[in-house]
Amino acid sequence: MNRHDPAPDRIVARALTVTGRVQGVGFRPFVFRIAQRFGLAGFVLNRSGQVDIHVEGPPAALEAFEAALLAEAPPLARPELSARAATQVMACDGFTIRPSDAAAAADIHLPPDLFCCDDCLAEMSDPAQRRYRYPFTNCTQCGPRFSIIRDMPYDRASTAMAGFALCDACRAEFENPLDRRFHAQPLACPDCGPVLRFVQDGQRRVGNEEALQHAVALLRAGGILAVKGVGGYHLMCDAGNDAAVQRLRARKRRPDKPLAVMFPQSGPEGLAALEPHVTPDTEERATIRSAERPIVLVPRRIDSTLSPQLAPGLDTLGVFLPYSPLHHLILSDFGAPLVATSGNISGEPVIIDPDEAETGLAGVADAFVHHDRPILRPVDDSVVRVIGGVARRLRVGRGLAPLELALPESADKPVIATGGHMKGAVALGWQGRAVLSPHIGELDSPRALSVFADALTDLTTIHRVDPRRVLCDANPAYAGTRWARAGALPVAPVTHHVAHASALAGERPEVGDWLTFAWDGVGLGPDGTLWGGEALAGAPGRWRRVASFRPFRLLAPDVAAREPWRSAAALMWDAGQDYTPGRDGAALARQAWGRGVGVFETSSAGRLFDAAAALVLGVEAVSYEGQGPMLLEAAAGQQAGDGPALPLCHDAQGILRCDWAPLLPMLCDTTRGVQDRAASFHAAMAGAIVAQATALRREIPIDAIGLTGGVFTNRRLCETTAALLQQAGFAVCQHRHVPAGDGGLAFGQLVEGLARHQQGTRG
Repeated sequence: MNRHDPAPDRIVARALTVTGRVQGVGFRPFVFRIAQRFGLAGFVLNRSGQVDIHVEGPPAALEAFEAALLAEAPPLARPELSARAATQVMACDGFTIRPSDAAAAADIHLPPDLFCCDDCLAEMSDPAQRRYRYPFTNCTQCGPRFSIIRDMPYDRASTAMAGFALCDACRAEFENPLDRRFHAQPLACPDCGPVLRFVQDGQRRVGNEEALQHAVALLRAGGILAVKGVGGYHLMCDAGNDAAVQRLRARKRRPDKPLAVMFPQSGPEGLAALEPHVTPDTEERATIRSAERPIVLVPRRIDSTLSPQLAPGLDTLGVFLPYSPLHHLILSDFGAPLVATSGNISGEPVIIDPDEAETGLAGVADAFVHHDRPILRPVDDSVVRVIGGVARRLRVGRGLAPLELALPESADKPVIATGGHMKGAVALGWQGRAVLSPHIGELDSPRALSVFADALTDLTTIHRVDPRRVLCDANPAYAGTRWARAGALPVAPVTHHVAHASALAGERPEVGDWLTFAWDGVGLGPDGTLWGGEALAGAPGRWRRVASFRPFRLLAPDVAAREPWRSAAALMWDAGQDYTPGRDGAALARQAWGRGVGVFETSSAGRLFDAAAALVLGVEAVSYEGQGPMLLEAAAGQQAGDGPALPLCHDAQGILRCDWAPLLPMLCDTTRGVQDRAASFHAAMAGAIVAQATALRREIPIDAIGLTGGVFTNRRLCETTAALLQQAGFAVCQHRHVPAGDGGLAFGQLVEGLARHQQGTRG
């Protein structure tokens, strides 16, 4: 109480506006409860993306209420008190939750799909509870959100649950302010909610328990099961059954790409089932257990009894815990780890529709577990890797998407960004905000292109934003660029590596002058060559290329990512050395390269990693992007490595060029072991960054070194490079929120495009 208040018991009123993530997280029920606690009257209601509160009572009680509003907010909420003002006392009768106002000006903040909370898990495990073993149990603190929201405000009628009328018991919970399901929009129970059905060989068995029993029996028999989850289908099989895993690989035509493994949640921390198979450190354990429930790449134990075909040639395994009640029931009943990989045609977005699943996955799955809760948009699982003690996002999906970020520059007109081609994700920017979509996938198939277009429409429609410009990659062959050019809006291209650099700078706007190393496979540079091993100086809107690798001529670069021998051949032939890959047509390839037929100049660091994988490991062809470098990183193990120093010199344009030629004798020296050569290559590449940074700080201002691009998903390279740079006195920044790879390009396009618009520049 304010001791100087002459009338401490007088009644006053305030109007509060709360923005941020305040819908789908139980915020209105929370406001109701704290108003009750302090004996206040008034009301709370949703507007389109914000919560408005009218509260009246004694001044001291209002002060306490306002403090609790932010300090005690639900754990999944991200509230911001954006407006507060004295207002007229209405003499309200108690405190109420009023119906949402959908006509209000939009300020939409979409919640991601949430995991199943401990309270709901306990309830599902209690035979005395009416939701015992119910696969769609949820409350205000857990359950689906983004994948079921049709429109905002977030009310049941605007979700995929609109067709499920609440039974009397659920209605009572929904309307009880003291119940944790008070205004829980996805609320359901066995009497009124979604139901499972099991389908095999045309036979359909409807009912939760019957479907679960048949599903688990099929898995125990070594079968492959397609399961409809929160954001799409998973393909599941026994992770300890080598024959089942190999059968899944053969049917899905995925011979080598790592398969994620879902473990039963067990033990005090929920991780006991993981212990015999992986060795997560403290940060990895916390990330696995986090509410986002991502797939986390962790070291695999050499004595693990799981199938060696889960991640051939790699020393890590992608692991995650169940996040939906259905997954918990399947894993608990099965009692052992299960492969849980995306239910899709490889590279395409995850399938969400039962009919499409039975058609598209007919040759892969032996049976299907469907349910009748619609999935409104595909949301694949998020993937995270701990690098340098920080959980870094390799793929933004379920639990993280849609990802909200701040834009360092405010846009006077809303803009959309189409991102990259191989790891498609799109973004919307307006009023200092950016929203990044979930991972879409490779934009090569008609279905992927359809999901891509839907994602752009979805972002603008649900946020009620009318975009005025489109930002895209500068490569005219990218699907996003073609889409942008075919539309009616003005288009501004952003070169690939500038977008990478700006994505990192957008996460750290406090940095003034960057020296950012943007390393990846290839991206079209403004000079028409294929960049990929660049050092860019400056900041968004004013980047300039200051260093790169010595260029080399790459034969058929469009297929080189799947055929590392092409990169090895380019380096060896460019250096005047013999190299004969074990491929049909090698002699013709050498002739074509010599004549410059189908040859493009590149400075790609990613292709250098491919070449090293071919020369050290004999990896001439791969079945997924990045396989060669991943195998090379695994081959290096824990060995220190002693790589050659790579010479530096300025070219005619003043670009500091790093010469890769000294790598070749070491890579080809078979008297040195594979582990030694792999480790030494990583050491040499890290040393090259430090050498460039050290030389350049005499020429340009550097506040921080940035590491971005797909190459920097390599943990060994990142950690070695960061340690050496810090020893040399540099501050080092890496991504925390958006992926370092192409999944972060759309955000970088927004940051760069808005900076240029603010500065009145182009390029």
